[in-house]
Amino acid sequence: MSSSESSKDRFAPLTYEQMYGVEEPEPDGRPLELEIDSLVRFPNQPFDPYTEDEMAQMVESIKENGVISPIIVRPKADGETYEIISGHNRVEACRRAGICQIPSFIREVDDDTAVILMVDSNLRQREELSDIEKARAYEMKMEAIKRQGKRNDLTSCQVGTKFRADNAVAKQTDDSPRQVQRYIRLNRLIPALQSAVKDKKLAFNPAVEISYLNPADQAVVQEVMSREETAPSLSQAQKLKKMASDGTIDDKKIVEVLTVQKPMYERDDWKTDAGDHHGLAEGLSGTVA
Repeated sequence: MSSSESSKDRFAPLTYEQMYGVEEPEPDGRPLELEIDSLVRFPNQPFDPYTEDEMAQMVESIKENGVISPIIVRPKADGETYEIISGHNRVEACRRAGICQIPSFIREVDDDTAVILMVDSNLRQREELSDIEKARAYEMKMEAIKRQGKRNDLTSCQVGTKFRADNAVAKQTDDSPRQVQRYIRLNRLIPALQSAVKDKKLAFNPAVEISYLNPADQAVVQEVMSREETAPSLSQAQKLKKMASDGTIDDKKIVEVLTVQKPMYERDDWKTDAGDHHGLAEGLSGTVA
C-alpha cells in the first residue's frame, strides 16, 4: 500500500457520533469554515501532539483529500475567537499545509461539558495513547463529571452514594472504574517519573505503587533509577509503598530495596485491577509478585 493510500485510510471520515459520542445536533449539522487564525488551544489539553512522522502523514492526507472530519470548537467570550475542543492536530496540519480555513462544528457548551467532549472525542479518535495521557484525561473528565454531579445535587465518588464519577468515566472506555482510579494515580508521580512511564522505562504497575510515596522519596527513586540504569519491579515498589505507609522509609532503605536483584519470574508490565488496593499482579509462579 502506498503512503498516500495508507494516510487516506488512517484519516478516513468518521461520523459525528463516532467522533464525539453523541448524535449529530440539529438543525442541519453542517460545519462552518472558520479561519485558522481565529482558533485558540484548549487550556491544559492532556493529549500530546502528534509526532513529526504522524503530523507529516496528516499534512499529506489533508493536501490530497482536504479535512474530512470537521473539528469541534466553542465560541470565546470576545466574540471573535473559538476554542478548539477537538482537532488540535488537524488545525496544526492545516497551518503546515498552508490552508487558512477548516470545517468546524460550533457548540455552545459550558466548561465542564467542553472538557468531557474534548476527552471523549480524543479517546475515540486516537489510535495510541500513553499511560500518562490517559491518566490526565481520565482525571480531567472525572473532575468535570463530579462538578456536574454537584450542580445536579448528586453526591460524587463516595462509597455508598448514588453517583460515582469513576463509573461514569469507565463507561466510555475499556477500563473498569478501579483501573480508571489506578491510571489517575500516575498523576501523583513527580514529572521525572511520569516521563519514565511515557518512555516505558517504568512499568505501569510499579508506577502506581510508587505514586503513593511523597515527592522527596520519589525523587530518590528516580535518582537511583538513573544512576543504576534500572527500574523498580512490582514487588520492590510494593515494599517501598509499605515502608512509606509505615513511616519507616528513608533514602538508604530506598537504595537497598532498588538494588536487590529481581526475581526472574516477575511481570511488571501487566495492567490489572484485580485484587486489593495495591493492584497486585500474579507472578508466573502462581504467587503474588
